[in-house]
Amino acid sequence: MIKNYISIAWRNLAKNRKSAFINITGLAMGMAVFMLIALWIWDGLSYNHYHKNYERIGQITQTQLWNGEFFSGVAIPLPLGEELKTNYGDHLKYVVMASWEGPHVLSNGDKQLSHNGIYMDVDGPNMLTLDILAGHINGLGDPNSIMLAESTAKAFFGDVDPLNQLLKIDQKLDVRVTAVYKDLPYNTTFKDLKFIAPWSLYLTSESWLKNAATQWGNNSFQCFAQIPDGATFDGVNAAIADAKLNKVSDEDKRFKARLILHPMDDWHLRNDWKNGKVAGGLIEYVYLFAIIGGFVLILACINFMNLSTARSERRAKEVGIRKTVGSPKRLLIAQFLSESALIANIAFVLALLLVIVALPWFNELADKRMTIPWTNGWFWGAGLVFTLLTGIVAGSYPAFYLSSFNPLNVLKGTFKAGRAASLPRKVLVVVQFTISLALIIGTLIVFRQIQYTKDRPTGYNRERLMMVQMITPDFYGKFEVLRHALKEKNLIVEMAESSSPLTSVWSNSGGFDWEGKDPDLSTDFATIWVTHEYGKTIDWHIEEGRDFSREFSTDSAALIINQAAVKFMGLKDPLGKTVQWSGMDFRIIGIVNDVVMSSPFSPVKQAVYLLNGDANWINIRLNPQLSTGACVAGIEQVFKEVIPNAPFDYKFADTEYAAKFAYEERIGQLATVFALLAIAISCLGVFGLASFVAEQRTKEIGIRKVVGASVFQLWKLLSIDFVVLVLISCLIASPATYYALNNWLQKYAYRTAVPWWIFAVAIGGALILTVLVVSFQTVRAARSNPVQSLRDE
Repeated sequence: MIKNYISIAWRNLAKNRKSAFINITGLAMGMAVFMLIALWIWDGLSYNHYHKNYERIGQITQTQLWNGEFFSGVAIPLPLGEELKTNYGDHLKYVVMASWEGPHVLSNGDKQLSHNGIYMDVDGPNMLTLDILAGHINGLGDPNSIMLAESTAKAFFGDVDPLNQLLKIDQKLDVRVTAVYKDLPYNTTFKDLKFIAPWSLYLTSESWLKNAATQWGNNSFQCFAQIPDGATFDGVNAAIADAKLNKVSDEDKRFKARLILHPMDDWHLRNDWKNGKVAGGLIEYVYLFAIIGGFVLILACINFMNLSTARSERRAKEVGIRKTVGSPKRLLIAQFLSESALIANIAFVLALLLVIVALPWFNELADKRMTIPWTNGWFWGAGLVFTLLTGIVAGSYPAFYLSSFNPLNVLKGTFKAGRAASLPRKVLVVVQFTISLALIIGTLIVFRQIQYTKDRPTGYNRERLMMVQMITPDFYGKFEVLRHALKEKNLIVEMAESSSPLTSVWSNSGGFDWEGKDPDLSTDFATIWVTHEYGKTIDWHIEEGRDFSREFSTDSAALIINQAAVKFMGLKDPLGKTVQWSGMDFRIIGIVNDVVMSSPFSPVKQAVYLLNGDANWINIRLNPQLSTGACVAGIEQVFKEVIPNAPFDYKFADTEYAAKFAYEERIGQLATVFALLAIAISCLGVFGLASFVAEQRTKEIGIRKVVGASVFQLWKLLSIDFVVLVLISCLIASPATYYALNNWLQKYAYRTAVPWWIFAVAIGGALILTVLVVSFQTVRAARSNPVQSLRDE
């Protein structure tokens, strides 16, 4: 029976090659898009699954009340780690204190390399289940040890055994290699981790860390933890919630600090917090692309349904005869479903080929390293189920529709199957173009939002602005020498030091007070230490007052604040006002425009700029009269002369700022590709339907031509229905898309409007494309010889 079904199905495919080609191509495109999106979604959902204990690992996150709203962050005070280890050990298997991952200089003799590393408690490698290639997983037990990633070990020692080799961290800490671990994959939070050093060594590396051991208000560290087998995150969170609150001063209890162990499985996709609770994150894009993938596959299935029912008149006699000789309806349904299953299987094979070809390009576009899991049984099982479901969904309506024909009407010749199915077909075409238009409009708005934010005034000039991080102590005390040498060689306009890079804030401080301050107002300012020429170097704009100047010795106790700070402090005339902080009085000498340092999609935070302090970055404005390459080469030469043992690792402000949009741009590009494919699939279906309509009305066209109808009149006759359907799609898609996009844009503090012309462009484009696709068939039909079509009349 099954063999007979397949034989008939194959014969029908061979007989109707054009519709078979359109059906298979459309389904293959839809299935390929769905599979690519499924790979992308699985890559996101499996993030951090490399770590065997990912379901039990979490990061300590603290939530505090600031001015009526709870804010959450992973920065915690140093004594909290010991508190959790000592008094909450029953609830936590591992408590791992850690520094922030960042670039450090490793050196072995004359060889220096910059690598990302972290200082971590001895249990860290065990918790992360690192794959140890040499040495021991407890290698951090030695306070002067270091664990290297395989790539780092090879970079330093080649094929020589790296164990017990000596290295120096940041030119100041001597360590011995005690273990080598396999490099972590790209889809883990710790993917760039090239070395791990002991937490105990870190605590002795800087003088300020000694005081931090008792400071519950110094949130400068991070902490990871693993819960025991059988424990739940909800249970652990209930136990540790007040661990910090119970230790802070009575004055600080007003911040209502609460601890949460945020599961590792949520770090990547559910990392946005609002009012103390997880409020989404990248998971929203997972949902979005799951919907897009489903929609694109539905579009392909609609093509199959439409073309199958459109050509049902050709199968009507077959159905009538089968029913007359006693074939039950269920066997007819089984036959038609077997045909759709055959098409779905052929389409699946073609879709796999398309995925193989497209995956390298797709990986580059999505910044991923996804592969097809050929050896995974679950993959093939899912592929089989996916193909069967696609075949059933695509073939169900045609199967039930065709099997419902009345054999008496069919054999009498009074049944017109194509007309009976015209309304459902029109509805499905409207659904197709509604989905396609929504995707196109949504994509245009995404790119408009990105461009709108890119065009946002940043408050400084990003062009030709270099940033050099002072990683090692070799930089200290050399700034003025560098500045003098670079200016003497005319390589720079100006340079200045700062505690934070221009594209992020490294330090936030509270405890500020001023006259007229609301006693209930909790202060939290971005705090940036700078040198005198900072403003001139970054080219900011002083709105009121003046910039820092070497001519005023009193500027050591001066403040420059941004416009956001003026608003936050509620000052009407801020110049000359005194601000108390850290036991000192500071006088406001200038108001600067808001400098965008953090997310360009968020409001600029209130900020204070102070002179001197601890600097971590050198900012350099290149000479515009010289090429960038010449400037960089000259600056590097001067650096090597003045600080021969320090690495010259630099970044450009414009590149770092552009990187803030990278993820959104990738999402926009992916959405564009899928939206265009959706349109292509829809047009493929319209092409097939137009071909069928032209073929069905061949005799009518011939008669009209004989009685004098022009090509234009015939084109209009055959095209008008499709144009009307697209216009109906526009009427449905426009308000629905406007509502959805307006809601989506609310998440951005700095957002674009939804202009009318976006809809006009999308609608106009859809109409033009539809007319072009339909015209290919209708014009050919209108220009055909009427003698051929009327020969049988």
